[in-house]
Amino acid sequence: SQQELIEYYTALADALPLPLYLYNMPSHVKVFLEPATVKTLANHPNIIGLKDSSANMTYFQTLLYHLGDNPDFSLYVGPEELTGECVLLGADGGVNGGANIFPELYVAMYDAACAHDIARVREIQRRIMQISTSVYTVGKYGSSYLKGVKCALSLLGVCDDYLSYPYRKFRTEERARIRQALEALGANCNV
Repeated sequence: SQQELIEYYTALADALPLPLYLYNMPSHVKVFLEPATVKTLANHPNIIGLKDSSANMTYFQTLLYHLGDNPDFSLYVGPEELTGECVLLGADGGVNGGANIFPELYVAMYDAACAHDIARVREIQRRIMQISTSVYTVGKYGSSYLKGVKCALSLLGVCDDYLSYPYRKFRTEERARIRQALEALGANCNV
C-alpha cells in the first residue's frame, strides 16, 4: 500500500547516512509511487528527489504541480525521449541511458530546454528519437533497450557489453545493426 511505502522509505531515509532519491519505475517493480505519497515523502529532510521512469506525462506533470514550489526536492525523468519537454515544464533534468553513449547531445538538450530555445530542442529531439528508434529497438526482447546501450558502449570502446544472467549480449547480427545505427548517428566505432 502507499502507507507501507511511506513507512518503508521513511525508515530507510532515517537510517541512511546519505540522501535518498525515490525511483518510480512501475513497469519493472510493479509498484507505483502515487503523487500524494511522493509529496508526503518529500517532506523528509533526507529524501531529496525522484527519478520517474514511468513515461507517464500526466503523472510527471502532477508531480511538477505538487512539488514545483519545493526547490529542495529534485524531479528527474528517465525516458530520454521526454527530457526536453520535462525540463521545459520545470523538471531538474533527466537520467538518460543515451547520455552514456552521446553525453554532449543530452547536455545540449538540457541546456536548450533551460534556455527555452524551442528550435534547438526540436533539432536535438530528432537526434534523440533517432537513437531511440535505431539503438533501443534491435531484437524482440524486453531488454532491447539495455542490450542496445551496452552494445553501443562496447562498440565505442567504453566498456564490455556483458549482461547479468539470464540476459545475453547481442550476437553478431544484432551487433552489426547497432554498429550501423551508431555510424548513421556519426559515431566512430573502432571496436
